[in-house]
Amino acid sequence: MGHFATFSLRNRAFVGLATVIVAIFGGISLNSLRTELIPDLQFPAVGVVVPYAGASPEAVEQEITVPIEDSLAGVEGLESLNSVSSNGSAVIVVLLEYGTDLDRARQEVETEVTGLRTLPADVDPLVFAGDFDQFPILQLAITSDDKPRVLAQKINDVVLPELSDIEGVRQTELTGAPVQRVEITLQPRAATAGVTGAQVADALNNNASMVPAGTLEQGDTALAVQVGTTPTSIEQLRAVPVPLPRGGTAPLGTLAEVKVSAAAPTSYSRTNGQPSQSVAITKTPDGNTVQISEEVNELIAELEEKLGANATITVTFDQAPFIEKSVEDLTVEGGLGLVFAVIVILIFLASLRSTIVTAISIPLSLLVTLIGLHLGGYTLNILTLGALTVAVGRVVDDSIVVIENIKRHLSYGVEKSAAIITGVKEVAGAITSSTIATAAVFLPIGIVGGQVGELFRPFAITVALALMASLLVALTIIPVLAYWFLRVPADPESPEVVAERAEAAERRMWLRRIYDPALGWVLGRPWVTVAGALAILLVTLALTPLMKTNFLGSTGQNTLTVTQELKAGASLARRDATARQVEEVLSAHDAVETVQTSVGESGLAGLFTGGSNSFALTLEEGSDADAVTDELEEQLAELPGDITVSAGNAGFSTDLELVVTAVDPRDLSAAAEQVVEALQDVDGIGTVTSDAAPAQPILDVQPLPTAASAGLTGPQLGQVLAQVLRQPPLGQVTIAGDRLDVVLAGTPKPRTVEQLARIPVGQGTLGQLATIERKRVAASISRLDGDRTVTITASPAADDLGSVTGEVRSLIDELDLPPGTEVALGGVAEDQAEAFAQLGLALLIAVLIVYLVMVGTFRSLIQPLILMVSVPFAATGAVLLQLVTGIPLGVPSLIGALMLIGVVVTNAIVLIDLVNQYRERGASVLEALTEGGGKRLRPIVMTALATILALTPMALGVTGGSAFISQPLAIVVIGGLLSSTFLTLLLVPVLYLLVERRGERRAAKRESATREAATA
Repeated sequence: MGHFATFSLRNRAFVGLATVIVAIFGGISLNSLRTELIPDLQFPAVGVVVPYAGASPEAVEQEITVPIEDSLAGVEGLESLNSVSSNGSAVIVVLLEYGTDLDRARQEVETEVTGLRTLPADVDPLVFAGDFDQFPILQLAITSDDKPRVLAQKINDVVLPELSDIEGVRQTELTGAPVQRVEITLQPRAATAGVTGAQVADALNNNASMVPAGTLEQGDTALAVQVGTTPTSIEQLRAVPVPLPRGGTAPLGTLAEVKVSAAAPTSYSRTNGQPSQSVAITKTPDGNTVQISEEVNELIAELEEKLGANATITVTFDQAPFIEKSVEDLTVEGGLGLVFAVIVILIFLASLRSTIVTAISIPLSLLVTLIGLHLGGYTLNILTLGALTVAVGRVVDDSIVVIENIKRHLSYGVEKSAAIITGVKEVAGAITSSTIATAAVFLPIGIVGGQVGELFRPFAITVALALMASLLVALTIIPVLAYWFLRVPADPESPEVVAERAEAAERRMWLRRIYDPALGWVLGRPWVTVAGALAILLVTLALTPLMKTNFLGSTGQNTLTVTQELKAGASLARRDATARQVEEVLSAHDAVETVQTSVGESGLAGLFTGGSNSFALTLEEGSDADAVTDELEEQLAELPGDITVSAGNAGFSTDLELVVTAVDPRDLSAAAEQVVEALQDVDGIGTVTSDAAPAQPILDVQPLPTAASAGLTGPQLGQVLAQVLRQPPLGQVTIAGDRLDVVLAGTPKPRTVEQLARIPVGQGTLGQLATIERKRVAASISRLDGDRTVTITASPAADDLGSVTGEVRSLIDELDLPPGTEVALGGVAEDQAEAFAQLGLALLIAVLIVYLVMVGTFRSLIQPLILMVSVPFAATGAVLLQLVTGIPLGVPSLIGALMLIGVVVTNAIVLIDLVNQYRERGASVLEALTEGGGKRLRPIVMTALATILALTPMALGVTGGSAFISQPLAIVVIGGLLSSTFLTLLLVPVLYLLVERRGERRAAKRESATREAATA
């Protein structure tokens, strides 16, 4: 590797120009990188949503859910099938293995579902894939003095086109707007003429639709043939001929009133208590969240002016501020770390020129990394930016070792070029192997599957790129900068005298005055030293059970979600009244900036929430989300319904889930209640909720024999009731460019069971042809892989998930459940267990990789084992520092441990590499250790301190940016470096002495035996 320095010095102009070009392209890459919250993720899930209006959960399960589940059982890569059957809809989620091609999986699911002939004729399944880009990056709420219909029209005409024109916006969707429809109300003259709603529906199907008939080729021209026309105005719809029973036809307008009117609302939307309509903005995969947010916010004032009528546009959700704050905070922490690292270098080298040369390696290495990220298609997010911040302390290490060795050789009076080349060659092999080992420890991240692997793979790649860039900089650019900027001490005396005086001065250095006696003491008492080290290791193992554990921790976002679940069957008016009570409490809290309220079912979200009331809160900047959550839970506890408050965590669940399955549905309910009661007594668990909603009241209508005598079947009775109760569309027409449903209206909706019984059916009433019985059925039915389930969700303490999970597992084992009933622990506990197991394997593989690199470096199997002793002793500092700070051991901590494996062996490699060089020159083991340890003391302490101080701002959470990832990682690396550096300087030489002295003795015996044989 020393050849790089020789080449660089011979081609200084080339290296200098290349450095400038790299810096320019690095700056361009920085401006080109998209800024996002987290890396681009694809959840391995495909969902199927099937609206089935008016159907009970039992009917939805039997007619929709079960057939679809059966058809999807053979989907490639299937892990599990989850479904929820509720009033009027089914939601089936196909969970797949990570790495599955989602586009292909979506097509496969769509093919299976659309080709399913057993589904009812009037259902239309909707298939979607779990892409993170499908979640809105912004939500706007619009209020105005205009009537809702007028406001909705203005939003469609003015706001949505403007927002859609912004680069990177994929879709803008308006929700909360009143729904228009065409209502046909039969007049008395229709009854006189014998015309019924069914005949009107047939007339619309037969006479108000266009049928493509094919093409006619006339000469060179192909003419499309179409039959009929679709009405595009109310006048055309009124002119549709309706066949009369007595013969002939009559225009629809003469038999019925035809008009456009608003459908009855099924949901309400409010912003800070005022009725509003919402616009959700999603981005394309290549869209820049921050840039889109900035352009949207710039447009708001202009859009408000165009809307008029005192229109106000409120941003109720925006990812960009949190992203920008995280970027700013991590940049500040990285900058502080850089300053601290530079100060360390300045103090130890006592040379401004040497410090500047060394410090240049940090921005250069990061700029090279940014080029790599840009070429690899990665984004600048809290993971990759956190990796760059973490790398600040490590990328300077190679340059420190190089410049320190060059400076030492220059102090010996050696000619500048020779001093630089010699200085680089002496350490090139050591820093190359140590850097490769540190970068290579991230290779096992490739085997980590699931959410953790997808999330942290960009982090690992970023750190590895930065490390390899730092090695390249240290071997090529630093020698050139040293040639240009470092001065050769002017001394008239001979180089031998200068070198001797420099070495004497080095021995008098304060570090050497501390270290040399300590090293001499441990080398004189090797077994005592080993025994003390083993005692430290045993204490570390004894302390590990005291550590708290979690998964990812809180992200620190300033958003909260409040959900209010009411008893099954609650009317929209009841839901609205209770929602207003919650709004009053939320709006009164000082930390709450905006409250976005959604009441009832609204679009696709309503199918997932089951119509529960939800409130999206944005908090004032700087608010403590966890504290606000606790306060709101206490204030909302007395209000109606089950109310939960949860913090935004970048889309990651932080709840425990207990899935209860049973053969008998009655046992399922009993077991679920038992689990809920038991969980409420567990310390460290907050709100406990169950998806086993109480049974809801329904009316069960069964036809009597008299209905069959009248020629009426059950489905026909159902159609009659549907026309009265929910008015299903008879078809669709395009009026003034809008596609509107056509419904048959006019019959007043019954308000009581008695009124329902008096509905005319055929020649009688419903009460004469059918029985009407009040029953209670499940509000929703959940299934997992074909079995009915109840899922109980519990919010654990964020800082000690491990102990809470352990208590819950013990609780499950102690429950006296009915036969055939099982309880499985999932949610964040399952995520944690899977992540810890996979990262544990990754740590083991990382150790093997580091060992392999060192075997190649030292061409020995024994010496690398000596160096690997640093790894377990790094755990001592990491564990102690985590216990002192109270930071839980989570996935970020384990990523830090992975990085630590490579970092801690760096110092050991640098030390032993020089010791081996002295041994090759004929020095004894003791002499080589004493001299090598003294020479490597300063660079080892410098690199360790530079890394530690560079990570200190993150460890202290100076700005709080991305603390959920960077702080635990920094704590682990700092603690591990503190203990491992100390032990590397003392324990590694002792072990080297024990191993090599034994080898020397064997060699001496062999030499003595050879001499005796020769004399004999």
